[in-house]
Amino acid sequence: MLTLEELTELLNDLESFRIERTVSINDTDKFCRAICAFSNDMQGAGRPGYLIIGAKDDGSIAGLDITDQLLQNLASHRDSGRIIPLPAINVEKKSLPDGDVAVVEVLPSDMPPVRYKGVVHIRTGPSRGIANEQQERVLSERRVSNAKTFDLRPCLDCDSKQIVLSLFQLDYRSVAIAPETIEENQRDMFQQMASLGLWDIKNNCATNIGALLFSESTLNWFPGAYIQYVHYDGTGLESDIFDERIFGGDLITVLRELDAFLKTLLPTYPVAVSSLREENRSIYPMGAIRELLMNAIMHRDYESNSPIRFYRFSDRIEIQNPGGLYGEATAENFPDQNAYRNPKVAEAMKTLGYVNRFGRGIAKAKELLQDNNNPPAEFVINQSQFFLAIIRETQS
Repeated sequence: MLTLEELTELLNDLESFRIERTVSINDTDKFCRAICAFSNDMQGAGRPGYLIIGAKDDGSIAGLDITDQLLQNLASHRDSGRIIPLPAINVEKKSLPDGDVAVVEVLPSDMPPVRYKGVVHIRTGPSRGIANEQQERVLSERRVSNAKTFDLRPCLDCDSKQIVLSLFQLDYRSVAIAPETIEENQRDMFQQMASLGLWDIKNNCATNIGALLFSESTLNWFPGAYIQYVHYDGTGLESDIFDERIFGGDLITVLRELDAFLKTLLPTYPVAVSSLREENRSIYPMGAIRELLMNAIMHRDYESNSPIRFYRFSDRIEIQNPGGLYGEATAENFPDQNAYRNPKVAEAMKTLGYVNRFGRGIAKAKELLQDNNNPPAEFVINQSQFFLAIIRETQS
């Protein structure tokens, strides 16, 4: 984060592309557009940009009251899901001789172009605007050269003949890109896919996330990318099997079919909570099971040949995904620390509406289990091999 001397220097530099000033404390759209633009780092400077709340256009301090609530609201833009891929930001209050300001430090993204509400915002000089097609292409090429995570790497054998373009055009593009941008876009489908990190122009093939979403034969590239559901008529794997099925294919279809299946799997029943009122309950709250399954799909290791195991026993449900916690997330700091093995998979699930807010799935599942009077979820974590969630039946 900036020192006070560096902050003063930036405030006095009225032509800098690295700073935006505002005296508004509740203009969410303005804040998010600025964060998006700084994340894209159109100049390629590789240096952070700064949104300063409480500074006027001339660099003078407005004397606003910088509260803890304001700082929390600013920090919430990191995980809200409105800006994707997730921006890397730091928020801090700075006290200057003329008053306080809130500083949002935005680090350049290594997965541009970054979008806010489906639009790519950039800074050119001291002004902010919307990227044109050429500027988007520059950002896309920069992303390919910086690609570090598995989901952004090229899936070399998955060429145009293997892609179901209607899945992109009808199911994904319409929710990922603003309608006015689609209307003005003159690029072909694969260039449009490339702008979203779904196609590798250099190798003329899908990226791994593009293949996961749109390949007509997903398991050819990712043999373990399916969900194995088994309902056992007992408490152990030796029990008779009551029902079993596989959820496989492109990720869009898997998510859609799994969502529909869950709505029929766990019926509710009325429970009297007073002499005049009833509540619908279930042995397992569907929302909690859904959150944990979405978490498994988002964070699994797609290089593993093992599927996600969704097992229902007579007294519990187990959800196990290949790949343990990732990056800085460990058994000691879970679930407070988040790290994304597959950030583009997470982005796709948010875009498609299967995730509402990043980093909230486990907390939401815990809350729903408590509300339904289920015991707390149990987690078995093997840092390198698997992550297992165990959900036991309601106690009432």
